[in-house]
Amino acid sequence: MTEVESTTAAENLAKRLRLLLDVAEAETGSEPTFTQIAAFLEERGTNLSRSRWTYMVNGHRYVQDPAVFNGLAAFFDVEPAFLAGSADAETPAKVTTQLDLVRAMRAARVKTYAARTLGDISPNALQAISRFLDAEVSKDLPGRPDDSDTGGDTQRSGGM
Repeated sequence: MTEVESTTAAENLAKRLRLLLDVAEAETGSEPTFTQIAAFLEERGTNLSRSRWTYMVNGHRYVQDPAVFNGLAAFFDVEPAFLAGSADAETPAKVTTQLDLVRAMRAARVKTYAARTLGDISPNALQAISRFLDAEVSKDLPGRPDDSDTGGDTQRSGGM
C-alpha cells in the first residue's frame, strides 16, 4: 500500500468510525466513550490503546488489525467488511436509517456553536446560517458514507 493509499484508507476508516459513533449517539442519547469501547474489546481478548483509537478515529494512521476491526464491528453491530471499507460491503441498514438524524444533529451542533461563538452576529446572518445548514441536511444522501464527508471538521478522541 502506497503512502497516499494508506492516508486515504485512514481517512475513510475515520469517517466510518465517526459515523458509527454518531449513529450510536443517535440510538442511545450519548456517544460511546473510549473506555466503553476498550472494555468491550478487552472482554473479547483484544487490546485497544487510547493512542491507537485516537489515530484511527482522527484518520492519522491506517490500522490493519483484524482483531480490532472484528471487535469494533461487534461493538457497533456492523459487518467487519463495512468497517474495513471493503468495496463490496454494503452500508448497514441501521446506519442508512440514521443518516438523516445524524446530519440533523451535526447541523444543530453547528448552529449552537455559531450562536454561542458569534454572539454579536445579526439575527439575519444567524438565520442565513440556519437556512444553509437546513438545506445541506435536506440534500439527497449518498449511498456509501465513506464516499462523502461524513466526518465534518471536528476531531474526536473517544472521551479523552
